[in-house]
Amino acid sequence: QVQLVESGGGLVQAGGSLKLSCAASGGTFHINTMDWYRQAPGKQRELVASCTSGGSTNYADSVKGRFTISRDNAKNTVYLQMNSLKPEDTAVYYCNCRGKLFTTTRVADFDSWGRGTQVTVSS
Repeated sequence: QVQLVESGGGLVQAGGSLKLSCAASGGTFHINTMDWYRQAPGKQRELVASCTSGGSTNYADSVKGRFTISRDNAKNTVYLQMNSLKPEDTAVYYCNCRGKLFTTTRVADFDSWGRGTQVTVSS
């Protein structure tokens, strides 16, 4: 199974910046899509940004122009640069990756989630 580990969360003042990282490991695999989601208290988990293996990106309207998703395919790592942070960006941020896992006997789809990293933006 492919494991994801997020890092980079923390406490920041409004207007500040943070950069999240998510590294994938565990066997031989190819990642098609790497996404960042977030979930604020009492709210549903929402998609923040998405990046395909070809480099195409999409963003939620609420973060366009402030957040940038990028990936390093050689390191199996996805990043989320968050600038001009607002208190409403406060949430647990989760990494999600989907792709193909290769074993000696078969190729299987995988859909893995990280445990999340807390981002808190103070006003």
